[in-house]
Amino acid sequence: MAVKIRLTRVGAKNDITFRVVATDSRSPRGGRYLELLGWYDPRKNGVNYSLKLDRIDAWLAKGAIPTETVRSLIKKARKAKESA
Repeated sequence: MAVKIRLTRVGAKNDITFRVVATDSRSPRGGRYLELLGWYDPRKNGVNYSLKLDRIDAWLAKGAIPTETVRSLIKKARKAKESA
């Protein structure tokens, strides 16, 4: 089973938010996931995400592959954590 860390869409039409989840790569975008790892709101200004970096690191150690968008969110979160 290939695990991916990706976004899943939630919210109403024209009011979209995303959850960052670890899921089987074969499951659909809005389908069942293994673990909820955070959220991302592209419409919000300022800090528009929240990630559980310890759990993401655990999944990455197990071989999970993040999507490009999630990879950039992880990079941004780590940078913010270092400066805080």
